[in-house]
Parts: sequence; structure tokens; C-alpha cells
Amino acid sequence: MNTCVICGRVLTQNEIGATKKLVNRNSTEFLCVSCLADKFGVTEEKINEMIEKYRKSGCTLFV
Repeated sequence: MNTCVICGRVLTQNEIGATKKLVNRNSTEFLCVSCLADKFGVTEEKINEMIEKYRKSGCTLFV
């Protein structure tokens, strides 16, 4: 079970995929949507929109 390296929250597969897509494809430490949003200075809604966009485009990092 993977947890966010900043806040410790249990992560979803989409959050793991988002970290790999947005931070580093070879990441072994992951961030939740909230911490990703803070890192990039955007809203959680924007991160979720990006996840949905990549998922719909067929990116295999997202379920």
C-alpha cells in the first residue's frame, strides 16, 4: 500500500499515475492529489481534470 510522502494518506492508483506523469515516470515515492496541487501551485480540481484527460486519452498510468 503506497502512501503520500508528504501527508501519509493512502493513495489511489490514479494518484500514483499522476505523480509518475507529472513529476517523474520512474518515481518510487508518490504524492496525493492535494500535495501534487500544492507542489504545482494549482487547485486539486485542475489535477483531477488532468488525470481525467490522460485517462480518456488512453494513458495506461490511469485506471
